[in-house]
Amino acid sequence: MLTYTNRLKKLILPEYGRNIQNMVDYCSTIEDREERNVCASTIVEAMLTLFPATGDAAEYRRKLWDHLAIMSDFSLDIDYPFEPVDSRVFGDKPDPVPAERPGTFTYRHYGRLIPRLIDTASAMEPGEERDALVNLIANQMKKTLMAANPGGVDDTRVLKDLRAMSHGTIETDQGNIHIHEFKQAPTPSGRKKKKK
Repeated sequence: MLTYTNRLKKLILPEYGRNIQNMVDYCSTIEDREERNVCASTIVEAMLTLFPATGDAAEYRRKLWDHLAIMSDFSLDIDYPFEPVDSRVFGDKPDPVPAERPGTFTYRHYGRLIPRLIDTASAMEPGEERDALVNLIANQMKKTLMAANPGGVDDTRVLKDLRAMSHGTIETDQGNIHIHEFKQAPTPSGRKKKKK
């Protein structure tokens, strides 16, 4: 009767396959230390045959010996030619990534760059440079809004969103700012033209 692999022990490093893992498990059961050292060296040679070195050969061999230690769950008692990797390295978990709360990112369709640009423009002194930046931001907002809502975009909505996102620090009207008219690009039909 066949034994299904999903009923076998999970592979620690699946790229080496079950045969190498079985060799490592067997090597852990050998009682004589010298024989265990020879077996471990043979396993590393088999790993090297499966995955030949492409760069620095000494560094690659060190990596294979580290993989051997990992596959044995750091329980293989042999004379390593290199200092084996410390098991505590794998115990540390990365810091959690803070997630945005649902209510904090109201204008999601503008992305994350537009609010940063608005904050930058809000912190600037009034003048030509700030007006140019606000003009660029408003035009980018209209482009992004058209991508999210191809049905139609009103310039007054862009200016209203700009005012709301800047918490009232950027006050503009349609006379002070020039928002370009953008057209929605036609989608390709997917059919090739016939040659004449």
